[in-house]
Amino acid sequence: MISPAFAQAAGTSAGADGTMNIIFIVMMFVVMYFMIIRPQMKKAKEHKAVLEGLQKGDEVIAMGILGKIAKLNDNYVTLEIAPNVTIQVQKGAVTTLLPKGTIKDAQ
Repeated sequence: MISPAFAQAAGTSAGADGTMNIIFIVMMFVVMYFMIIRPQMKKAKEHKAVLEGLQKGDEVIAMGILGKIAKLNDNYVTLEIAPNVTIQVQKGAVTTLLPKGTIKDAQ
């Protein structure tokens, strides 16, 4: 009554599918590089430049704490966060270098 139906081979070859898959994967890596990896590398480079340019008296934000640099080491920064109150943090914890006079405006 009902005859079985058999699938017929498609007109494209397997080689074309493989090439398209490889091109798609390469394009995804290119997009990932320009949208994720490259901006992170640029931001890290800028942060490193900020850390190398720190000086005594600079106003910074470290771990969300606003302070003025009182002392500077190779690895640590001593911040004055209030008159006669200092804390010591790692140099890498400094996230933002602020313009001069920011602390007086914030108080």
